[in-house]
Amino acid sequence: MISQQIQTAAYLFASILFILSLGGLSSQESAKRGVFFGIVGMIIAILSTMLGEGVQGYVYIIVAIAIASAIGIIVARKVEMTSMPQLVAILHSFVGLAAVLVGFGSYLDPETHTLVGAEHSIHLVEVYIGVFIGAITFTGSIIAWGKLQGTIASKPLAYKGRHAVNLTLMLVVLVLGVMFAMKPGIEGITELYIMTAIAAFIGVMLVMAIGGADMPVVVSMLNSYSGWAASAAGFMLGNDLLIVTGALVGSSGAILSIIMCDAMNRSFLSVIFGGFGESSSGSSVAMEGEVTAATHEEVAAMLKEARSVVIVPGYGMAVAKAQYPIRDMVEMLRKAGKNVRFAIHPVAGRLPGHMNVLLAEANVPYDIVMEMDEINPDLPSTDVVMVIGANDIVNPGAQEDASSPIYGMPVIEVWKSEKVIVMKRSMAAGYAGVENPLFYKDNTDMLYGDAKDSVDKINAFLK
Repeated sequence: MISQQIQTAAYLFASILFILSLGGLSSQESAKRGVFFGIVGMIIAILSTMLGEGVQGYVYIIVAIAIASAIGIIVARKVEMTSMPQLVAILHSFVGLAAVLVGFGSYLDPETHTLVGAEHSIHLVEVYIGVFIGAITFTGSIIAWGKLQGTIASKPLAYKGRHAVNLTLMLVVLVLGVMFAMKPGIEGITELYIMTAIAAFIGVMLVMAIGGADMPVVVSMLNSYSGWAASAAGFMLGNDLLIVTGALVGSSGAILSIIMCDAMNRSFLSVIFGGFGESSSGSSVAMEGEVTAATHEEVAAMLKEARSVVIVPGYGMAVAKAQYPIRDMVEMLRKAGKNVRFAIHPVAGRLPGHMNVLLAEANVPYDIVMEMDEINPDLPSTDVVMVIGANDIVNPGAQEDASSPIYGMPVIEVWKSEKVIVMKRSMAAGYAGVENPLFYKDNTDMLYGDAKDSVDKINAFLK
């Protein structure tokens, strides 16, 4: 058992570690150190909470932690990198559910109703808001998981008047909140149940109305929601550390979502309220030109003759696990004196930073991994661009086709290079469901097949 003063000091130290953890995650070089700070901070937070005054049932707490840790280790070891977005989404749902359960538990706690005056009213508001945010996060995250997993269609489920329906439901939630706060004792439990059901429905409809192209932003947005839900739970429990860490997660998730929306030239509010792609299922401009294909030997010959090469990875690279042979190819080309770099779009893959993690996993040097804004000015002087499993992020329709759903979205301008090689299994549209005019450009050749197999064959010719 530790005193209140020691626990407060431990919470403060853990909060500092969490801040350092977020700071470390801002760059690839310091990411491991950031993760370490986060782990140490969480250990301190758990121990200081368990050993705090008034805490009982240590056996049950330890058993629960042991079971949860075992499940976490098993899941983490089995989940592929391509399934990481789904895992993150479903973990967000657990945070939301926890906030809902904490809210109901706090409201049903007899000590809650010993509070009087403004203190009691403020606590009821904390409970109500915490349950509301938690319910939206819970169901919204489950729908996001389903869309990323493919069990739910990625096409947005949009219907006329949905914004009016959501607004009406929000007004009902406000009215119920007033009624809830005015009920004595636990008589407001009915209003709390009804609000929870409405919030859960809103969570479903909000994410169902968001299309597949916006799913990376949705995952980031739900991360923010889970942070605010945790912070609300901290207010309900009177836990300062939970308030601080929840606010850190909530604010960082919101900032990341806004940054990603800027990268897609999308309004943050338009993403949250859905509707992407409802105006069109693809470009209405007819595709002009002829699709040409290249062989693995021809691509290897292009790479041998090139002085500068840019590689644009996408979700297809993750699915094929092609990052390892790509690293081998890069090493061979750099030894031959080629200038080889990677171009990363902010929303490549289905999770913020997805491509960066995959390349780091394959030990690709950090200094040759460039962001979209850094690489675009150099593409007109680039000899060969290899697009590996990417589609929407290299679509020239974003600049050329005003009727395209992705019009105005900043993209990697690969078509400005001398030669483009697109590695794909087929001519199928990307996750946004938009056709890509890049495939029909005169300087573009398609290389069909599994990305890993194709790179292995190219490497064989390079050797």
